[in-house]
Amino acid sequence: MDDIARDRIEAAAFRRLLAHLRARTDVQNVDLMGEGGFCRNCLSDWIGEAAAAQGTPLTQHSAREWVYGMPYADYKARHQTAATPEQLAKMEASVARNRVLEASLEDSFPASDPPSASEPG
Repeated sequence: MDDIARDRIEAAAFRRLLAHLRARTDVQNVDLMGEGGFCRNCLSDWIGEAAAAQGTPLTQHSAREWVYGMPYADYKARHQTAATPEQLAKMEASVARNRVLEASLEDSFPASDPPSASEPG
């Protein structure tokens, strides 16, 4: 598979992920963080970092609107609930696991070039 085909496939999957996250407003960011180690805000940060790496500045506000499909303040007002102590504790533990993972990944390859993207297909 060539790089153009891979980029198109990944872009289509990413768009589907965005649509899914926009539809699943019942799933709180704190729960995504607790279970998966990332949330909609993380995704918007990654979009901003990717844009900057391509020389395209993107504000945090714009990146979040891209992910949420609406201004972040509107999303929070409509869909976000207060986190419970249990949710926050689970999120904290997940963030700690991310720190360990990120440290080990930094030693093995650049974040912009994971092994799956650089290995022959």
